[in-house]
Amino acid sequence: MIIYSANKARFLDDILSNDIEQIVHERYIERTGRRVGPQELNSWKNSLLYVNNILADDDIPLETGVFVEYHIQQSTKRVDLLLSGIGPDAKRNLVLVELKQWSDAEGTGMDGIVRTRFQGGMQETSHPSYEAWSYATLLRDFNEVDYDGNVHVQPCVYAHNFATEGVLDDPRYHFHVERAPLFLKRDALRLREFIKQFIHTGDNGQLLFDIENGRIRPSKMLAEKLSSMLKGNEEFVMIDEQKLVFEKAMALTERGQQGRKQVFIVQGGPGTGKSVVAVNLLVRANARRFLSMYVTKNAAPRAVYEQQLTGSFRKTAINNLFKGSGAFKDAKENAFALLIVDEAHRLNEKSGLYGNEGINQVMEVIRSARTTVFFLDEEQKVTLKDIGSKEEIERWARELGADLHYGELASQFRCNGSDGYLAWLDNTLQIRPTANDRLSPNEFNFQVFDNPSDLRDHIYALNRINNKARMVAGYCWDWKSKKNPLMPD
Repeated sequence: MIIYSANKARFLDDILSNDIEQIVHERYIERTGRRVGPQELNSWKNSLLYVNNILADDDIPLETGVFVEYHIQQSTKRVDLLLSGIGPDAKRNLVLVELKQWSDAEGTGMDGIVRTRFQGGMQETSHPSYEAWSYATLLRDFNEVDYDGNVHVQPCVYAHNFATEGVLDDPRYHFHVERAPLFLKRDALRLREFIKQFIHTGDNGQLLFDIENGRIRPSKMLAEKLSSMLKGNEEFVMIDEQKLVFEKAMALTERGQQGRKQVFIVQGGPGTGKSVVAVNLLVRANARRFLSMYVTKNAAPRAVYEQQLTGSFRKTAINNLFKGSGAFKDAKENAFALLIVDEAHRLNEKSGLYGNEGINQVMEVIRSARTTVFFLDEEQKVTLKDIGSKEEIERWARELGADLHYGELASQFRCNGSDGYLAWLDNTLQIRPTANDRLSPNEFNFQVFDNPSDLRDHIYALNRINNKARMVAGYCWDWKSKKNPLMPD
């Protein structure tokens, strides 16, 4: 979703109005139906004045596309600044600039993670270069405009208030800074020259408009890429809190080898990337020679992994990586370095075909591993037998002498990333009360069809435009392949 768009000439005029933050805010309200607080308004005002200084160079064309607060399709992520134009090799270039007002930060022992001041205290977050690179990758991976390879998205970071050397640019973050160059307070001229490498001719923002209106590229299927991941290839990019949860889980896995058990509860709703983080953890832990397993009560994902990996790995190797939640009733204490429990809300008390084996699956999993990571969404419990809850995990973690840690995955990759829509849905279905009791007609089109065939035909027609329409349904189809795998469902 494009919030503010202009060419450089128009942007400079808007800056000279001394009201740039209100101009952006008006566009934001118009596109989202929501307002932002004074802190974000000040952030726009301050950062965009620095952007103006960078662009005040005659060698950066007046026709350069300038976009502020671009919402990446299929996510809740917003890119601070995008500049578009044509490079010296005639390639269409998009320069993605992550703007940071940070004035202090601290390094950590986790890859791509730093600490900085949020809401009065120091908190862990992604290194700005990792953040910018992940956004650029997300932007490329979800759109087919780049199928012909003639589009380049170049991420970078401008921390215009950050004067301290040796923190964000510490050698431990060199890998991330290489992929998304970092420009500090002293580096304004360097950033200007960097932009000029990619933009020789302006395009009046055409590239981003093409991306915005292009056909959406089918997202990479987890199962299809798992084989490649297990061979050491990087397939799924983790962004923001996904990266933070991943690195914290790996740090707790290391800590769990040294002493007390570690239990990490990660909460997140549908589409927040729980399974992506879980599989990344499985791959990294095995690469580090930690005995680890991916655990889920639901047999469906395990069956998919087995089908996709057959031919690349022996069946015994696959079975040693993916286990059902009832597999640990007889396991020895601390037999595993790491157990990754996906859909932990689906855990049962008892195991076995007749539900008469074992004591408690939550307890058995925690007992069996030095470190356990539970991915949890209590709103997705399906049956009365599902006992997986934050309180149940906490109870057994304390009983078994484990240290408790918490994380959250909040960014949705569904509903075009609209938190407002999801809040309305929760309120309407009485999942939880929210302030979103109605949908804005400017943002949503809500219709009721009397005939399901009419609904299907309408969706097909919309989908022919840019491949962005879907029909969503639950378990309501004939399961023809249950007895005959060759039959299409």
